[in-house]
Amino acid sequence: MASRLLIIADTHVPKRARRLPPEVWEEAEAADVVVHAGDWVNVELLDELEHRTQRLIGVYGNNDGADLRARLPEIARADIEGIRFAVIHETGAATNREKRMDAMFSDVDVLVFGHSHIPWDTTTPNGMRLLNPGSPTDRRRQPNCTFLTAQADDGVLSEVRLRSIPARSSGRLQG
Repeated sequence: MASRLLIIADTHVPKRARRLPPEVWEEAEAADVVVHAGDWVNVELLDELEHRTQRLIGVYGNNDGADLRARLPEIARADIEGIRFAVIHETGAATNREKRMDAMFSDVDVLVFGHSHIPWDTTTPNGMRLLNPGSPTDRRRQPNCTFLTAQADDGVLSEVRLRSIPARSSGRLQG
């Protein structure tokens, strides 16, 4: 049976935004699995996502304190519909990322990461897919805030879609 995925990272609530955008909450509540690649900042968001979603896979990021680190791993691994996922916050510089991740995660089909706030979708020389959803609340040098949705079914990841969030609903703090 296919699973609908929401992939997010770098939410930074409440430091960069007061809340997650409504589009993200709609996708979270409709998803079978939500993947969060760190930098939550506030444990209340973890609590709310756990309460409002069917399945949550998350890791802590460099901006997450002791309360989040006590509840989340640095690296998470999960099998979703026959696809071997790993989730980590930081992967280092973009240069040679694919080769480094192949060496670090040789038993993984999809690696989800965050930290840069820059969407990323590539395939390594060994065939692993690398996905960074950007940030739904802090676009940094990107034109829009973003997140990813996808479908996992019988060992195949499909319908991977980068979703942009209009500035009006990003929840971003002004000023």
